[in-house]
Amino acid sequence: MKMNYFVVGTNDMDASVAFYDALFEHAGLTRLQPNDRMTYWLKDDFAFAAALPFDGEAATNGNGTMVGFSLGSAAEVTRLHEKAIGLGGTCEGEPAQRGPRFSAYVRDLDRNKLCFSD
Repeated sequence: MKMNYFVVGTNDMDASVAFYDALFEHAGLTRLQPNDRMTYWLKDDFAFAAALPFDGEAATNGNGTMVGFSLGSAAEVTRLHEKAIGLGGTCEGEPAQRGPRFSAYVRDLDRNKLCFSD
């Protein structure tokens, strides 16, 4: 079994698209916006999306919910963490060795928690 896709909720699609476009600018992903409610970033077996909630209610971040990105190197973890902070994200854990992985944590503009690891 493998992960099919991951979706984070947003209350401002334009701000979310700007954040993730900039965050993913060197990842070789293709952005697809099939409608005003969803935006996807895609590549091979990778699918990530930001969505305005279908029920019309406000998007909220889940307590304990997190999406992890495997980046391949400690340098890329540090670079993407700094990039996310520069884009208006908030730090949830500076880049550091944690057990067997070098990782860092941020929250996006809607407070969704992201983990970057090597």
